[in-house]
Amino acid sequence: MVDFRLGDELTDLRDSVRQFAREQVAPVIAEHYENKTFPYDVIRQMGAMGLFGLPFPEEYGGMGGDYFALCLVLEELARVDSSVAITLEAAVSLGAMPIFRYGTEAQRKQWLPQLLSGEALAAFGLTEPGCGSDAAGTTTRAVLDESTGEWVINGTKAFITNSGTDITVLVTVTAVTGIKPDGSKELSTIIVPSGTPGFTVAPGYSKVGWCASDTHELSFDDVRVPAENLLGERGRGFAQFLRILDEGRIAIAALSVGLAQGCVDESVSYAKQRTAFGHPIGDNQAVQFLIADMDLRAHVARLGYYDAAARMLAGDDFKRYAAIAKLNASNAAMENSRYATQVHGGYGFMNESAVGRFYRDAKILEVGEGTSEVQRMLIARGLGL
Repeated sequence: MVDFRLGDELTDLRDSVRQFAREQVAPVIAEHYENKTFPYDVIRQMGAMGLFGLPFPEEYGGMGGDYFALCLVLEELARVDSSVAITLEAAVSLGAMPIFRYGTEAQRKQWLPQLLSGEALAAFGLTEPGCGSDAAGTTTRAVLDESTGEWVINGTKAFITNSGTDITVLVTVTAVTGIKPDGSKELSTIIVPSGTPGFTVAPGYSKVGWCASDTHELSFDDVRVPAENLLGERGRGFAQFLRILDEGRIAIAALSVGLAQGCVDESVSYAKQRTAFGHPIGDNQAVQFLIADMDLRAHVARLGYYDAAARMLAGDDFKRYAAIAKLNASNAAMENSRYATQVHGGYGFMNESAVGRFYRDAKILEVGEGTSEVQRMLIARGLGL
């Protein structure tokens, strides 16, 4: 029979991160969220715990775990705060993972030790102001200057997570590097270190949610980097980021489950404490049913990402299952945040409340790393339609 229970090692990991989130993240995150500040102290503690190196081999400074372990950690962090969770998810899935999967040995040795320790962050420059889901519409260009052996990059990227912190050391940039024989764009990925002349990080966005995470627009004006900064094969950038996004969707599903479960946690606690008409509101069947439906969504969504992660780690085709997990979990997060706000009434509409933050954070989960509409397209294609 299929057994979804966790072994001792994963249980210990989950429990230690759950305790960390409650004791170290929860007391400080509301202030960071309100002031739109990046929680450097929390990130340093996460680095010391080895969370940034979880799914990487020990030879590069990793913990020797796997992607499922990362997903468990993301769920537990997001039960308390999504800004911290998305910082870890982007740092691992979008920052370090492309270098590990596609980098040369020299690139891995140069960048991975600091990224896996959490002492530094990397970002993934894919989305542009004029193209999101249609990544084939990329307009950023990189031309190889044969006389100097350098890539010359021009263009703009938008909504890039972890791209402007004090510890950001690089951005991997997808760019058009030529035209294929069939007339389509040749996309490649190039490493651009922070501080490279011509590479400008705009002021942080004013966001609806994820207010304690770091997000910027990036511009590249004749940015020059060595030819050896090409990440993976030239012309394989499109295939590379598709693989990265497929994996990332499982991670976002786990984060979404964490938010959905956090809504359950907060609502159960509040329903037991809040009294109205002489008794706790949790005695009312209408409130009980709201919370029961929330628990249902979180549980089913959790099984979805467990399944997708298991298929990925087994080497099976997991694309459709990752899309199912991400679509269902983001729906669950959005619905649960709405239900939790209803349970909390006016208190749920206050920014300092956890559910107020959950409500603001949930919507982006239906957009980031592939919109819900894109997930439905992927599911349909997986069915042969």
